[in-house]
Amino acid sequence: MLDEAEYEKAYLLYGKAFRYRERKTYEERFKELLDYYREVTGVSETNPNAIMHHRIAQYGEPCEKCGKPYRTPRASFCAACGNRKVVEGKDEKRL
Repeated sequence: MLDEAEYEKAYLLYGKAFRYRERKTYEERFKELLDYYREVTGVSETNPNAIMHHRIAQYGEPCEKCGKPYRTPRASFCAACGNRKVVEGKDEKRL
């Protein structure tokens, strides 16, 4: 997963791959991005599009019960274990 500074650089490299004027293969265009991701994470990703979904800010905080991240920053239900996050200031009554 990439923090915001790492994601910003990856985003720029991703965009750069689309701006090549000369003919290059798919692998050649995205090589710089894939190499950067491997350097930062230690993972040899082969799909540049997948890298753009590895942004920490896209996900919520860890679930209080199982520790897996909520699917979005606004999520109140953990898809992994079914836990419902108690949000301060909201009615805690469950249906």
